Amino acid sequence: MAPITASAGAAHARIMGMGSYRPVRVVPNSEVVDAIDSSDEWIQQRSGIRTRRWAGPEESVQMMSVEASRIAIERAGLQVGEIDCVLVATVSHLLQTPAVATAIAHELGTDGAAAFDISAACAGFCHGIAMATDMVRAGSARHVLVIGVERLTDILDLTDRGTAFIFADGAGAAVVGPSDTPGIGPVVWGSDGEQFDLIRQREDWRDVVGTDTQPGSGVMPHLTMQGNPVFRWASFAMAKIGQQALDAAGVSLDELDVFVPHQANMRIIDAMARSMKLPESVRIARDVADQGNTSAASVPLALDRMMLEGEARSGDTALLIAFGAGLAYAAQVVTVP
Repeated sequence: MAPITASAGAAHARIMGMGSYRPVRVVPNSEVVDAIDSSDEWIQQRSGIRTRRWAGPEESVQMMSVEASRIAIERAGLQVGEIDCVLVATVSHLLQTPAVATAIAHELGTDGAAAFDISAACAGFCHGIAMATDMVRAGSARHVLVIGVERLTDILDLTDRGTAFIFADGAGAAVVGPSDTPGIGPVVWGSDGEQFDLIRQREDWRDVVGTDTQPGSGVMPHLTMQGNPVFRWASFAMAKIGQQALDAAGVSLDELDVFVPHQANMRIIDAMARSMKLPESVRIARDVADQGNTSAASVPLALDRMMLEGEARSGDTALLIAFGAGLAYAAQVVTVP
């Protein structure tokens, strides 16, 4: 048996830089209430959302990703050619294949970087950070570009009272690279497939295109969500996952500076903070109020905004946690770049 040489990577990994792209169009609650027979007051009480960002025709998944990525790479102090892998978390790239990551890598001008998509819904970015960390430490890549991007308005039923006011569009990106000290803690992740139907694509693609014996509807599949069960599950189950991530990283609540949960709903964010008994000193991301729920893009968008507004400072210790369809979840402690 011939000996095989193993790859060797960095001792540790960290987030080196972040970037984001928010669509130009700002959509207030007043623009969505009539179609769902609702009101601004009802939407704000139920979700905390005042406005959201919806993409225009030219703001594609690829375009938003490239814009966010260029900023992240520049802030990381790197050249595009130093990116070894492009990992894109999304559920709204509407081609089954090829992965949009390959087109993004090409448009950015990487030197033949590995590129692939992952589908873990709202938890996708945190999954991507975990995978990038392992790549850097194992030696399969030195610098990994992780993108969370969604154009959920393409699969949104604007008459669905349970989803039309919640979901939105945008992209966030992070560069993960080597570090002399730990900058990304162990991931705590998993899934609860028993809750598979709580958040899902409503129609099978075969229902749309039809079969030899059954004509299709011709109507784009839409997202659907059972709001109350998701609220109960996320508010309490995810608080335990957050604590496990802190324990895995050896970080106490008193040492935590920033909490960046998935921006699903303001009520869920508040319930998680209460369940975890976060100290008042912990600064909490509340990007959902003006951005809406952007699924895989929500965590990087929220963290980047906190950094730009001075709520999250370089060197701060932050807990990232995300959950979504599947039900899939992931959490890790990171040092703010």
